[in-house]
Amino acid sequence: MKNGIKKGTFSRLIKYIFSHYKIQMIVVIAAIIINALASASATFFLQRLIDECVTPGLEQGLGAVWSKLLSILITMGTIYLLGIIASGTYTRIMATVTQGTLKHFRDDMFVKMQTLPIKYFDTHAHGDIMSTYTNDVDAIRQLIGQSMPLVIQSTISIVSIICMMMYFSFQLTLIVIVFSALMVTVARKFAGASAKYMTEQQKSLAKEEGFIEEMMEGQKVIKVFCHEEESKKAFVKLNDQLFHDGDTANRYGNMLMPILANIGNLMYVVISIVGAVMVFLGAKNFGLSGGGLVTAGIIVSFLDMARQFSQTISQTSMQVSMIAMGLAGASRVFGLIDEKSEADEGYVSLVNAERNEDGTLREVDRHTGLWAWKHPHSADNTVTYSELKGDIVMEHVDFGYNDKKLVLKDISLYAKPGQKIAFVGATGAGKTTITNLINRFYDIPDGKIRYDGINIGKIKKPELRRSLGIVLQDVNLFTGTVMDNIRYGKLNATDEECIAAAKLANADSFIRRLPDGYNTMLTGNGSSLSQGQRQLISIARAAVADPPVMILDEATSSIDTRTEALVQKGMDNLMKGRTVFVIAHRLSTVKNSDAIMVLDHGRIIERGTHDELIQQKGTYFQLYTGAFELE
Repeated sequence: MKNGIKKGTFSRLIKYIFSHYKIQMIVVIAAIIINALASASATFFLQRLIDECVTPGLEQGLGAVWSKLLSILITMGTIYLLGIIASGTYTRIMATVTQGTLKHFRDDMFVKMQTLPIKYFDTHAHGDIMSTYTNDVDAIRQLIGQSMPLVIQSTISIVSIICMMMYFSFQLTLIVIVFSALMVTVARKFAGASAKYMTEQQKSLAKEEGFIEEMMEGQKVIKVFCHEEESKKAFVKLNDQLFHDGDTANRYGNMLMPILANIGNLMYVVISIVGAVMVFLGAKNFGLSGGGLVTAGIIVSFLDMARQFSQTISQTSMQVSMIAMGLAGASRVFGLIDEKSEADEGYVSLVNAERNEDGTLREVDRHTGLWAWKHPHSADNTVTYSELKGDIVMEHVDFGYNDKKLVLKDISLYAKPGQKIAFVGATGAGKTTITNLINRFYDIPDGKIRYDGINIGKIKKPELRRSLGIVLQDVNLFTGTVMDNIRYGKLNATDEECIAAAKLANADSFIRRLPDGYNTMLTGNGSSLSQGQRQLISIARAAVADPPVMILDEATSSIDTRTEALVQKGMDNLMKGRTVFVIAHRLSTVKNSDAIMVLDHGRIIERGTHDELIQQKGTYFQLYTGAFELE
């Protein structure tokens, strides 16, 4: 990787474009070649006009050369017209190719993002990911839409101009070659430095955008803890780095054009002087056109070619930094697309079922309220069905988010259908990690987790998660109506089912008091609602899915005591008849649990009912008696 650009990024980008727009790109390249040749041919006709029409016309009169002049002008006009048509053609097609390629990139990135494991989002700043969708994609837009066509056209123009220079005069071409070497040397130094800092600018911009996103989400925390000045200092530091990278990149880029332009002007002067001397002395021309004398037409055409040549090199050199920035953006985009998708080797699926007269289950295509695990057996090509009951067992589970430190150590527990299991313990004890493993957000290296007797590694992840409802402490509501947010738990739910779920969650009464009731639009993560109201909607969202197993992750920890009673009643309704895992913040909410697990540093140190643990007078007793003061 060089300057943040992975090896092979350019060739992969070209293949990506051609995979979607092969015919269009062939037409574009052909049109660019025609346009470049049409532009370069102007100097050839300029020499013919001077030597075959202007000079003889001054001596013999316009009538003597009129037919030749008309022929040359018609030919020039035809070639220029072809160039204009070609230019318009490739410009129009490239607009479609550019925007279409960006659309495909965004589609591929978003589709891939939906397949990535939770671990990816836990280890990558959200602002940095957003920067890939915005800044990096925009850098690719400039590369495809501007830099690549210009570089192709410039390359063809340079080759064409050099060939014509050699055709007219080998001596004057040597002067151009010497100055070209000087221009290329300068361009490599300045454009390379500019490209390096343009790439760094992209990285700095991603960091700054990630920081801004964090500050916007955490404004309340910042103000509560009077952290404004520290936030300003942190932002200024990031912004200074962005300024430094951008300033350095543009300084090199802005210096390059004037330097190349002045070298080009110097070349123009030298060619003018040498050419004038050659014409004055009647020097013999050693071009490919023959050994005739150097004429005024050759010198004028050569000067025009030299001007085009220097301008083309300058324009191409100015694109180096844009190309580097675009390739760095493409490298980051391909990096996201290449991220390893969440592995899923499961083959057991969840289906609607009905009981036969003999008590066995059969699969049906309608919702019956009875779910079954569909378990295919490859050995004899048979399929068995077992009822989804919500029986979960963990056996000797070890787990760590990295190889250096275990978060859970030898965890064993069971939850029978309909039981309520609570986890209590200090922050970092491993409570949420257990529920993450049940959802298979992470896979375990050691131990077993069984769901209705089936190893959860054999269950397809989408099917597993469909059987689990979850209510989190941090509620995420999406832009849309209240009804849409409830229906998020079951996309094919009817309005009546959503309203029934809201009633079950104790959310119906406050929803009907909203300006448009269930059709009230929510934006900004439901910022117009209170924390308790948002939590009630999330409970309704879980209720409409009607899962047999529920996970409640400190769902009442961030709401007031009065609202907690309302939310707790909604959750009690939701928990009836289901296997429930509760991560407790307020211990009063878990007194009626069938079993309470006390965790400390990744181990279960106590387990039992509320009364049993109180009698033991251990860690739970100390936590609970301390919590009494809060009630």
